[in-house]
Amino acid sequence: MSTQTAPDESFENAHVLDPAASTASQEDISTEIRDIHEAYRQQVLAGAKEETQPRVDFAPYRSSLLRHPTKNLHHTDPETIELHSPAFGQRDVHILESDLTIQHNGEPIGERIVVAGRVLDGDGRPVAGQLIEVWQANAAGRYVHKRDQHPAPIDPNFTGVGRAITGPNGEYSFTTIKPAPYPWKNHHNAWRPAHIHFSLFGTDFTQRMITQMYFPGDPLFALDPIYQAITDQKARDRLVATYDHSITSHEWATGYNWDIVLTGSNRTWMEDEEGDH
Repeated sequence: MSTQTAPDESFENAHVLDPAASTASQEDISTEIRDIHEAYRQQVLAGAKEETQPRVDFAPYRSSLLRHPTKNLHHTDPETIELHSPAFGQRDVHILESDLTIQHNGEPIGERIVVAGRVLDGDGRPVAGQLIEVWQANAAGRYVHKRDQHPAPIDPNFTGVGRAITGPNGEYSFTTIKPAPYPWKNHHNAWRPAHIHFSLFGTDFTQRMITQMYFPGDPLFALDPIYQAITDQKARDRLVATYDHSITSHEWATGYNWDIVLTGSNRTWMEDEEGDH
């Protein structure tokens, strides 16, 4: 299953919403989503090009207006940008950093899973040596972040972050705990489907791409304005991993396969770096 980038909501901006946003009901949001998708369907039937990436402004996703530039872009010196970019840490990426379940003294709570796949270019060629970083909520839907204060427990044995380098065939694998859905402040009784955030770097910091991986059969898909900000169903489907019994290990962990396609018409949806939801 190839991925599609989806708009990501960051903790820094996720709570910066129109004060009236929380007055909207789920029915209001779902109606807005249906109207936009129907308008898109009519446009495609009339010959418009299919949309494979999320819309910059998607009204049901109330803070989407805050997550993209509103003024003209300016050329910058890439080398100057990299002098002020984030660092990966004090050491090289270690193979154990891809296992999010062994970072503390005890076992984390929740369903242990393995997420594996390949990073590919638009022609299906593997992308080796690619840094992948992941972050996620725990099995109760809680992030280890000061802005996440909803009443769900923090797991002292699960931080929810990891990283890996793709192998010669573009392969990667993470062992982790299946995250839970969690509430957010887009509208009244708003819940995000369970997901894992993925960040990929190219040859420099200016090539960073961020996306989200979802789990099959989530009942919250139809209700989520971030997932639905991708108007094309096939593009949305590329964000959903597939259960893979060949990745599942006996009495240890269930397995999911998710390939990430960086370019081309089947590319994985990527979100704004400012998003954290």
